Amino acid sequence: MIRLSISKFSTVTAAVLATLAMGMSSLAQAQQVLRVSAIPDEAPTELQRKFKPLGDYLEQKLGMKVEFTPVTDYAASVEGLINNKLDMVWFGGFTFVQANVRSGGKIVPLVQREEDEKFKSVFITTDKSINKLEDLKGKNFSFGSESSTSGHLMPRSYLLAAKINPDTDMKRIAFSGAHDATVAAVAGGKVDAGALNISVWEKLIASGKVDTQRVRVFYTTPGYYDYNWSVRSDMNPVVRKKLSDAFLALNKNDAQGKEILELQRATRFIPTKPENYAAIEAAARNAGLLK
Repeated sequence: MIRLSISKFSTVTAAVLATLAMGMSSLAQAQQVLRVSAIPDEAPTELQRKFKPLGDYLEQKLGMKVEFTPVTDYAASVEGLINNKLDMVWFGGFTFVQANVRSGGKIVPLVQREEDEKFKSVFITTDKSINKLEDLKGKNFSFGSESSTSGHLMPRSYLLAAKINPDTDMKRIAFSGAHDATVAAVAGGKVDAGALNISVWEKLIASGKVDTQRVRVFYTTPGYYDYNWSVRSDMNPVVRKKLSDAFLALNKNDAQGKEILELQRATRFIPTKPENYAAIEAAARNAGLLK
């Protein structure tokens, strides 16, 4: 009887181990590719260019293929992560809030740039009569994307604080879809003024793509939390830890780290948490942009 019991135990144990091995093999296969995307706040070609060195670096650190897939709009990045079509997404603060609310709290902000602790938006114009927010009354104005933190939500929030309702106090408002498109709309005279992400503004100036003799900043917002790399809470914890460690290890003092950080317009990456975006959520609800 004892021998029979041991024999049965051994058979059951072997079956359990085989099942676990198959499960782990399936998990490993499922983790062979990390699917990454980003909100389309700049041209798709620019997003691809910025991500390529980072993607190569993450492949080295994770030991798996990393694929970057551009999306058509901000909503697609949110839905892609929630519906398991993507594994990691570069979100703005507002897009993260939208994803977190839509998923019932199942989206985790992993890391952010140090700059994202006190991010800012700038208001730009070519009109010499516009020198403060109040001067925008009766003017044509462009935001970026409707779901953009720095191109819509926070600029709208500061306009409302200045007692300017864009929907009723301005002649016309438009949504350019991206920060660089907002600059083009202002520079081209399609609108009198616009608001965008300060980081993109500074990049365009540095690359000589803005005539600062014509287009100027007339208002800069106070700082707020913005961009982050987000994942789902059900991501394999080993992969999640490797991802986080890889971002935190980026160092501007080595050649690879310097290239990646410069393209990401970052001094360094630091850990972040959902609580950092509570003020963004409150601003979105107050502006009627989050139901």
